[in-house]
Amino acid sequence: MKITEVILYALKMQMKSSFATSFGVIHQKTVIVIKATDASGTVGWGEGVAFDDPSYTEETAKTTMHMLEDFLIPRLLHREITHPDEVNTLFKPIRRNMMAKSAIEGAVWDIYAQQTGQSLAQAIGGTREMIDVGVSIGLQTSHTALFEAIENSLAQGYKRIKVKIKPGQDVELIRAIRNRFGDVPLMADANSAYTMEDLPVLKKLDQFGLLMIEQPLAHDDIVEHALLQKQLSTPICLDESITSFEDMKRAVQLGSCKVVNIKIARVGGITEAIRIHDYAQEHGIAVWCGGMLEAGIGRAHNIALTSLANFTLPGDTAGSNHYWYEDIIEPEVTVQDGMIQVPAIAGIGYNVKEQMIESQATIKKTFC
Repeated sequence: MKITEVILYALKMQMKSSFATSFGVIHQKTVIVIKATDASGTVGWGEGVAFDDPSYTEETAKTTMHMLEDFLIPRLLHREITHPDEVNTLFKPIRRNMMAKSAIEGAVWDIYAQQTGQSLAQAIGGTREMIDVGVSIGLQTSHTALFEAIENSLAQGYKRIKVKIKPGQDVELIRAIRNRFGDVPLMADANSAYTMEDLPVLKKLDQFGLLMIEQPLAHDDIVEHALLQKQLSTPICLDESITSFEDMKRAVQLGSCKVVNIKIARVGGITEAIRIHDYAQEHGIAVWCGGMLEAGIGRAHNIALTSLANFTLPGDTAGSNHYWYEDIIEPEVTVQDGMIQVPAIAGIGYNVKEQMIESQATIKKTFC
């Protein structure tokens, strides 16, 4: 395989409803689309999923474009590779910038899957034909609005509800959900909003039988999460803290968590995500696939990843129409009875709406 052309697009996609976390509120999202073509003419698609501001990680949509243009695409273009794993090695000298690396690596995996006559899921070793999915619900303006969002999600068959919490919107919020919805599978995502000084509050959450509390402490912490996990019966799930295979090893060694949320973009691509998945499986750590408010291409990559054996918990890969008025793929991702069918056709399994991307792109750059 030799990549001979890469086209970068950036477009703004308006969300159907605002998504609020402890970081802030998102109304629209910049979506970066990568179209890579190899010497045989095979086209692969990737997606850059970083937000516009450096709240979740240090990366942004603009830094993704910068890294792709000035460092990653030049390093990959016209280089012979035999397997997508080599992209991970090729990018090693470039520090971090995981989301930028993941964006172009995803396109290479798509090309590889097509050229080997496999679905992306099959190409990475996935075995599931259907995956369980949950839904992530942002902070709401009232309990009434939150209850309505949960009711709508349950009516659509989602198998797990994730709600955002932050100081002042935590114990009573979870209590209200339990009082209204009983033992519905429920988890809380703190997005690093707490410190060890909040231990009394976090311990109160033990009474509610949550599946997990996601990333309660600092985004780059593993040590204090280990101390916290010893104090809680509720499993801690690490998200932002796990940016590499090495982070995963340290977390296991310290006992920092019982669950890990694997996001392809956060760890630098599918190759690294598989390594983390395999290590977690070997050490009895459950994993699930998180979301970055992806459009259809990134969503397709998530579906493929979730077909791996140790993704035993429902992920955040909701249907396209949960977030977008119109997605950039067809058919759009749909959820039936809380499950998504894993595509069986070669590549990512969806057709990219190239005409829509061309017409809505605010930036288009070609490299050859």
